[in-house]
Amino acid sequence: MKLLDKYILKTFLNFFMVTTMSFICLYMIVDFFQRFRMFLSNHASVVQMASYMVHSVPQIVSFVLPAAILLASLLTYSSLSKFSEITAMKANGISLRRMSIPVLCVAAALSVFLFFFNELITPASIQETNRIVKEDIQKQKIRGLFMLDKIWYHGNKMIYSYRMFDAEKNVLHGVTIHQMNPDFTLKTRIDARSAEWQGGNQWIFHDVLIISFDENQSPSPLWQKEKIIDLPETSDDFKKLQKDADMMGYFELKRYIEKIRAEGYQVSKYLVDLHGKLAYPFVTIILVIIGMAFSLRSERSGGIMQSIGVGIVIGFSYWIVHALIMSVGKSGLLPPCLAAWGSNILFSCLAAYLFTHMKT
Repeated sequence: MKLLDKYILKTFLNFFMVTTMSFICLYMIVDFFQRFRMFLSNHASVVQMASYMVHSVPQIVSFVLPAAILLASLLTYSSLSKFSEITAMKANGISLRRMSIPVLCVAAALSVFLFFFNELITPASIQETNRIVKEDIQKQKIRGLFMLDKIWYHGNKMIYSYRMFDAEKNVLHGVTIHQMNPDFTLKTRIDARSAEWQGGNQWIFHDVLIISFDENQSPSPLWQKEKIIDLPETSDDFKKLQKDADMMGYFELKRYIEKIRAEGYQVSKYLVDLHGKLAYPFVTIILVIIGMAFSLRSERSGGIMQSIGVGIVIGFSYWIVHALIMSVGKSGLLPPCLAAWGSNILFSCLAAYLFTHMKT
């Protein structure tokens, strides 16, 4: 590696470490004060609060890393421009595009790192922070087990198993309920295509088969197209056990989608999240290019702050556009792949335009 590349990399990495730590600390402070009332109302101990904050760090890193890379690239090339180092490099025949190669290589490496970080570390971190809040602090009992083939939940008087729970519509799919006698013999078994929560303790079961067992365990089956059944559990009880897409890595989510798709359930919402897990890491490269282009628009110190301000606005607007297009995709108005990659495509076009129009 040439001496120039080492110098640019050193400058960039210094800014990157500072911005990353600053964003992490700022995020943790804001998150702590947002949850402070919840901590106090549940009499959380210092150890519990500290454990929550520590386990939330990977999720924070995943969220702030692209923003830190954007700001680091802006500061790196703005600093080089401010002290006329860009001018000196150009005088020696080094183009602006050549100066961008070291940082682009780091951005590419960080995009790969971010994918595997979100695959191996972040989901477990989110699960643990949720467990700390619900079980350790709020003293809620999570009496269930989430598996790819079936989800189990131990209710007050019944044992539930179901294929999928739609938390937005409050619908259980592929549900089986076992009601036990005090001696643990089977009292009633309910099998249904779906069960929709209606409020209170009422659930509407569709295509339901109810099998009652007498003292001799002789079955008495009853099939109905639709039936309202009172259950002690509400939709909130199943939401506690629900494992969202952000709690699964790319490959685990892919297996889950294949499983529920094979069973005939709607998977478009999950497909948007699946493609999003691939699309999100690439934003590091896109934002670096945008950051470099704006910081190098002017080689005079008078235009540096303006370039940084405009670059930050455009960079952070990515999250607004990304969230909006993802929401449209989950509603079914856009194909899942286009919804996940749409913001990347738009900002890639902007980055390509800015990069090709840099003064070499």
